[in-house]
This record gives sequence, structure tokens and C-alpha cells, in this order.
Amino acid sequence: MGNIVSCQCSGDAVLDRIIRWLCDKGYIRSLKENLRALEREMEDLRAIKDEVQNKVAREETRHKQKRKAVQVWLTRVESIDTQFNNVLSDSPVELQKLFFCGLCSKNVCSSYNYGKTLFLLLEEVRKLNSEGNFEEVVEPTPRAVVEEMPTQPTIGQDRMLEKAWKRLMEDQVGIMGLHGMGGVGKTTLFKKIYNKFAEIAGRFDVVIWLVVSQGATISKLQEGIATNLHLCNEEWKKKDESDKAADIYDYLKSKRFVLMLDDIWEDVDLDAIGVPFPTEENKCKVAFTTRSQEVCGRMGDHDAMKIKCLERDEAWELFKSKVGDNILSRDPGIVKLARRVADKCRGLPLALKVIGKAMSSKTTVREWEHAINVLTRSAAEFYDMENEILPVLKFSYDSLGDEQIQSCFLYCALFPEDELIEVEKLIHYWICEGFLGEYQVIKEVYNKGYAMLRTLIRANLLAESGTESVVMHDVVREMALWIASDFGKQKENFVVQANVGLVEIPKVKDWGAVRRMSLMKNKIKEIPCSSSSKCCELTTLFLQGNRLKNLSGEFLQSMKKLVVLDFSYNPNLSELPEQISKLASLQYLDLSLTSIEQLPVGLQELKKLNHLDLTDTWELCSVSGISKLLNLRVLKLRGSKVHGDVSLVKELQLLEHLQVLTMRISTNSGLELISDDQRLANCITDLCIYGFLEKPFDLSSLPSMENLNELIVVSSHVVEIYTDIKCRESETDSSHLRNPKIPCFTNISQLFISKCHSIKDLTWLLFAPNLAYLQISDSRRVEEIINKEKAMDLTGLKTTLLRIGIPHFLKSESTLFFFLVLSLFLWCLCCAFGLYN
Repeated sequence: MGNIVSCQCSGDAVLDRIIRWLCDKGYIRSLKENLRALEREMEDLRAIKDEVQNKVAREETRHKQKRKAVQVWLTRVESIDTQFNNVLSDSPVELQKLFFCGLCSKNVCSSYNYGKTLFLLLEEVRKLNSEGNFEEVVEPTPRAVVEEMPTQPTIGQDRMLEKAWKRLMEDQVGIMGLHGMGGVGKTTLFKKIYNKFAEIAGRFDVVIWLVVSQGATISKLQEGIATNLHLCNEEWKKKDESDKAADIYDYLKSKRFVLMLDDIWEDVDLDAIGVPFPTEENKCKVAFTTRSQEVCGRMGDHDAMKIKCLERDEAWELFKSKVGDNILSRDPGIVKLARRVADKCRGLPLALKVIGKAMSSKTTVREWEHAINVLTRSAAEFYDMENEILPVLKFSYDSLGDEQIQSCFLYCALFPEDELIEVEKLIHYWICEGFLGEYQVIKEVYNKGYAMLRTLIRANLLAESGTESVVMHDVVREMALWIASDFGKQKENFVVQANVGLVEIPKVKDWGAVRRMSLMKNKIKEIPCSSSSKCCELTTLFLQGNRLKNLSGEFLQSMKKLVVLDFSYNPNLSELPEQISKLASLQYLDLSLTSIEQLPVGLQELKKLNHLDLTDTWELCSVSGISKLLNLRVLKLRGSKVHGDVSLVKELQLLEHLQVLTMRISTNSGLELISDDQRLANCITDLCIYGFLEKPFDLSSLPSMENLNELIVVSSHVVEIYTDIKCRESETDSSHLRNPKIPCFTNISQLFISKCHSIKDLTWLLFAPNLAYLQISDSRRVEEIINKEKAMDLTGLKTTLLRIGIPHFLKSESTLFFFLVLSLFLWCLCCAFGLYN
């Protein structure tokens, strides 16, 4: 019985404890109050979250990122917010279960669990509210970590590296281009620049390296950049280009970035890709390498750095490192030959490396001699030349695109190694070859040719040498010959043996296959009739700079398609065979610096001839019958004995298509006749005035020659413009004559004066605003260049000077003084040596 009572008391105690425990926690009793408190706390939490997020957004624009603690807190808030919404959505149902003033529930277990969840959620929200007071919500963005690229030791690039790096780091430089010919070492230098960013960790947020190459599309470039930025996932790849650009822009706009584009072939549209334009304000950089200087300009770098070939000593060091000391130390003769092989590479690193490796196993003198022979005769046949060097360079040729420009480029391979190619002559070759298309005005087509030449220079396929010449790198020349011969399959297309010491015409297996032949600068004395029986496809023949005496007519008569024929610089060549009349297609004939005494009658049959150069044909006295060359556009007679007398001028007037004329005039009647014919006067570009002693030469007659570029005055009495104007002023008081029109020699750029003893000064040069070169010799009375009194006394001079300016070389008093002193010095020197006798 006692046990039963004991058990009953124990059950009551347990029930009592349960009721008291429920009432103490208040999960049911405080459910409504806790729900209202949770709503208030949640409202505060959301407000704090918005403040934190706004602060983070502001700071992220300053190249910073969220602190990890802030990100964790925001993540927890998002989770709590979701839980709160779930609890809030269940509240109407749970509240209906309560009765007796909320102290009891129709479903105690359900209300208890809901009340407990509510209570714990309230505690968590209060905790998040207390933790949401962040003093710092962001931290500095970790700077870019540049993983250095492997690069081989290089020679001769240290100065270029230092110069390029210094320029790239200048604040005002946002875009920097490096250009140079293929194989010159642009990529190697670019990698070294990239590696230097590892030395300045912390200065830039992102450093992106991208190899572009030919045929790159916007999408491909975007993918490369996105891969670097870890944006390129499957979802990103499905976006179109504009959305991809927006993603890249959003990422980079708040970053200080460096974008390095290696080997671009055309200008890259940064906007289309999504790359913010680099400015001095955002401190960002875009650097690139290219073979084309033109691409540099289009990208916005108008002062791009050119990567040049190595100097001779640097090239030798690189070549030596590839060959190896073991080979070079075997025989002193090998070292001497090795230097010659290295010189054949002309400082091009790609060629030095490839050829150096190829020779690293050649241990005998004979092998090295053979290598030199191959490189001299046909470098394309050298080991690995066709596989590793020429195809690399060919990309530059392919990138030209235009067939006309490509033809112009290949034509330059007809000249010898290291030959300075005269720009004017080269362009006239191109005109006559038809590379520049049909034309009416020669000046316009010449300008087109000049523009093409500049394209080749900017593509680093030709290099400038001064203002009047270009030169082709030897390895580029070999590439051009390789292409011209159909990649070595048709070697007789281009027969080029220039400046190789030939004493006779080379043997050719199939003369019918020869399209162009260059034998210039050899020692060939005669061309027998058997040399070329079937040159039926030959269009170009260069024989200038030989020792020709005899020329067989049979050699010429089979060349029905010959367009360009150059015999210049053959001082022993005194006559041409009559069979020259058979050259029905000939358009260009150069006989300058030969001993031609008369032109063959057959020359008059060349109805297509439009360019005839007889410059410095010192034995030629007559060009009678020249008027029958009705298509002639360019005629150069200066330096011959052909004078511009009345009979010649009348013949020249019959040449309706003539546009360029150089000549010597020694008769006043001839000069007057030209001056009266404005069309003919405008044709004269170079003029020599000679022997005007009996009747003085009047300078005021020259301005009618509007295209006159070079003027030579020899052994003549010159009437100065100052004297001429003064005489006209004294003749009448009429106002229009008291202010005579002062002539302007707008186009004269070069002036040579010799043996003109009547001249005291050259004040009239004030009317030659573009004069760039002046030479005065053996003119004993010249005392000064510009006479100040005469200059000020010339009527209307001040107005004229304001209108036309003064010559380039006379723009400072110090320069004037220099020319005065120089002239007096030369005069004294001539007197001392008795040169005036």
C-alpha cells in the first residue's frame, strides 16, 4: 500500500515539474510577445544589412573587396531572413491554436515546437544585430601575382628592355606598342617586360598576358581575357559578345590592370572586347607587339618603339652561344668562317639561332665553307631555312593582303644584298610594270606608289635609309625570292645574280620560264647572240652597273614582253643595236651614265615607251626624232650634251603626254619658247642653266615652271630679281608697276650655283620658301647670302614674307651667319689653290 502511495506521489511531482518548466520558458505563454519582438528585431537587421551593403559597394569602387567576416555575416543574414519568412507564414495557424489568454494550446506539442523555434530565431537575430556594427567592411584587394614566364638568356636586348619598361611605366603612357620585323625578338622582349611586373607586386591589380596572332576574333580575345580573370565558365560561354564585354568591363573598371597582347596583326577594338580605355587617371596599361608600325598608330601609339636587329658584335655573341665553344675551338679557320656565316644573318635573332643550331655539329672547315656557299647562292636551300625561318617571315607578306603591294615587295628582291634602293627610281619601275594600275597624271600615280612604299616600311619589310633610299634585310630578301620562285619549285621565275662577280650571262636551263632577271653590278662585258634564244616571257631585265661594250641584237629581239630594261651605269656602252625596235612592249628604258653617242633609229618604233632616262649621257648630242615616241611621259636629258634649243623644244611640244622633263638650256630663244608654253614649262622638274654670258639669264622667268624642284646655274651671268624690280620701278611712276608682282619659287628645294661671278648675294632666296639644300662654288664675288638692305627695300617684301615664309635653312640669324662664314671660307680656299684660273 505504501508502495502505491509512493508511486502516486512520484508521478505528481513529475507532472508538476513539466508544467513549471513550460511556464518558465514561456514558449507558449510568450509566443505572441516573441513574435512581435522578432518582427521588430528583423526590421532592424534588414536596415543594418542595407547599410553594410551600401558601404561595401562604395568601397569596392576604390579597388577594395569585402572582408571575409562581412561576407559571412551577410550570408547568415540572408539565411535568417529566409527562416523568418517561413516562421511568419506559419504564425496565423499557430496563433489560432492558443486559448485561455494564450496560456494554453489546443495542440501543446505543435505550439511548443513553434514557440521554441520562434524563441531561438529571436536570439539569433538579436545576436546578428549586435554583430552588424562593422567599422571596416572592406579590405585592400590582393594585388596581382605574376607567375614568371620561362625565357632563354638573351643577348643585346638589355638596353631595349630598359627603354621599353621605362616608357611603359610613365604615367602619361596608357598604350605602348613594340614593332619590328618577324624573328627580331619582340616576343622574347615582351616576356621579359611581363616578368618585371613580379618585381613591383602591389602596383597593379591584374596583369593579363594574351597571345593574339593572325585571325583573332573579338570572341576569341574575350575568352582569353575571361580565362585570365576566372570568368570563363559554361554559363559565360553561352553569352553573346556584348554581354561578355559588359562582364569584362564590370570586372576591370574598378581594377588597375595591365593587358599585354602579343603578336597583333590589326588594331584591337578595346571597347568591343570590354576593356576600359587606359588613361592617366585610371593608371591602367595596354601593351602589345606587332610587325606593323601602322597597327601601332591605329592603336593610339604614335611614337611606338621599333625593335631592331642586333649589332654585329651582339649578333656574333648570340650565334656563338648556339654553335658552342667546342666547335669553334677546334680550328681557327672555323672561327673565321663562322663570323661570315653570322654576318649573313644580318643581326636577325631568329636566323642566328636557327642557323647557329644547324652548324653546332659541323666540325670541319669544308662543312663551314659549304654552308657559306649555300647561303650565298640560295639561302632557302639551307637546313631548316624553309621550315623555321622563311614561313615565319612570310606571315608579314601574307598580311599585306593587297596583290599590288605584294608585287611591289617581291620586286625589291631584284636588287643585291644590302643595296640602297633609290625610292624615285623604284616607284617608276613599279609604274611601268603596271603594279599601280592605269593612270593619266603621273604625279598622282607616283604618290600612290609612294604610299605603297610607306606601307612596306611600316610593315617592317623595308627599312628607310635617309629620305631617298630604302633597303631590304637580307633574310627578308631571301623570303621574297623564295615566294617569287613558287616556294622553290620554279627557281627560274626570278633569276637574281646581282653583285656576285659574274663576267658573262649565267646559264639558264629554260629561258622560256624566266620572268624577271637581275644581273646588276657584275663585270659582264658583252652579251653574245647565243645567250638567250627564247626569252619570250621576260618582262624585266636589269643590267645596270656592268662593263658592257657589245650587245647583240639577237639577244633583244626575242623579248617581245620586255617592259623594263635598265642599262644604266655602263660607261663603256656606246651604242644600241637596231633590233631594240623589236621590244614592242617596252615602257621603261634607262641609258643614264652610258657613252651612247646617238639613239638608234629603231628606238622610234617603241610606241609604248613612256619613260626614257638619258641622264649624264655625256656623249649624246642629239635626240632627233624623239617626237615619234608619242606615249612618252618621262624624259630625262640633264647631263647630256643635248641642249634645249629651239629645234628640241619644238619636238618636245609634240609629246602630248609628257609630264616630267629634266634638261639643260643654254640659249635664250629656247628658254623663251619654253616659258611661252605653259604645259611644257610645267613638265620641267630639274633644270640646268648653262652658258648665259652674252645675254644675262633672268631669274624672274623661272616661276612659270611650277614643278621645278632642282635648279643648277653654271657659268652664267644672272640678273637678280632685286635689280630687275628696280629697273622696272625707274621706268614708270604707275602705281601698278611701282609694286610689281614678286615671283615665288615655291617648289625649288635644291639649288646649285657654280662659276657665276656676277652674283654678290642671294637675297632672292627669300622667295624660295621650301629651299632645303644650297651649294655655292667657284663664284668669287659672293659676299653674303641675304643682303639686309636689299631685303627691306624690295617693294611688297614684308607682305610676301608673311604670305610665303622664308626658306627652311634661313630661319635663324645664326644659320645665316654660318652660311656666310662657310661661303667666305670656301671662296678663300679656292683662291688659295688657284681654282679660279
